[in-house]
Amino acid sequence: MPQEVRAAVAVKKGAPVEVVPIIVPDPGPGEVLVAVQACGVCHTDLHYREGAIGDEFPYLLGHEAAGTVEAVGPGVTGLAPGDYVVLAWRAPCGGCRSCRRGRPWYCFDSRNAAQPMTLADGTPLSPALGIGAFAEKTLVAAGQAVKIDPSARPEAAGLIGCGVMAGYGAAVHTGQVSNGDTVAVIGCGGVGNAAIAGASLAGARRVIAVDIDDKKLDAATRFGATDTVNSRGTDPVEAVRDLTGGFGADVVIDAVGRPETYRQGFYMRDHAGVLVQVGVPDPEMRIDLPLIDLFSRGGALKSSWYGDCLPSRDFPVLVDLHLSRKLDLEAFITETIALDEVESAFAKMQRGEVLRSVVVL
Repeated sequence: MPQEVRAAVAVKKGAPVEVVPIIVPDPGPGEVLVAVQACGVCHTDLHYREGAIGDEFPYLLGHEAAGTVEAVGPGVTGLAPGDYVVLAWRAPCGGCRSCRRGRPWYCFDSRNAAQPMTLADGTPLSPALGIGAFAEKTLVAAGQAVKIDPSARPEAAGLIGCGVMAGYGAAVHTGQVSNGDTVAVIGCGGVGNAAIAGASLAGARRVIAVDIDDKKLDAATRFGATDTVNSRGTDPVEAVRDLTGGFGADVVIDAVGRPETYRQGFYMRDHAGVLVQVGVPDPEMRIDLPLIDLFSRGGALKSSWYGDCLPSRDFPVLVDLHLSRKLDLEAFITETIALDEVESAFAKMQRGEVLRSVVVL
């Protein structure tokens, strides 16, 4: 029967998050009920609270989570109660035109739970990125629950569900960093540091971290940055060129998502270099570049959707890298907090005081 649990909800645009009772239904066909153990506080959740992604309030926030399958609905195969999972906000359908072309990471019909979770009065909730994991339990499509090695702590493993996968995949999948490449990463938050780690693991010979905060730059070296550039007082384009023999980086990853950082990234890359945007911009932002520069510099300008990942393939790989001490997921965790501390975690995030706050349930 449906269950009442505690959850963090954005009731209206810009209002502080409220921890309230919600109703989670039993799983229907193709759905699973997950008892959430930990969920990272991602900037995307703040975007939802601020109305920057949509206006379908109230939003059930949280999407970067690990937990245990509690129940499965009819027709679900490959998952059973007790399975330890990380939740993915992309669940390829297998049948759309992109999936049929062998590009499931671009799936145009990604699956979510069909049944709504609701407030206690029956008001339907909009789950952030189709997950809604700032809750003791959540309902998702079976394809969103990816089994992983239970040896990884949920506080660390859950981070793969969004920020770590997005950054790592931006370097390894979208940017296709390979042995001997030079890489520059703009923005050294959770996503940027994951991109740095991914580039380092992929064999980049030089990984340049760019940020305006010396503390973040110091942290970036722990994830594999070989050089750092504080762009508050230095032209980052010239600095990266100086560090790459005057040419620019083979791959530049913009983990900020602002017009000024995108422009820097565009000119920071070598001729025929690759620029990957993984930072999420505000919908009103625009970019203006000379068309002759787009033509003459060549290369590729790419957007990275969720690190162009296939969760069922990539999540277990990242967990294995973590357990073999090649990818330190624990290093992303600044603090663990309770569910009713989400609002204060947003404030710390905006002040740049944390890499990741993780809600433990």
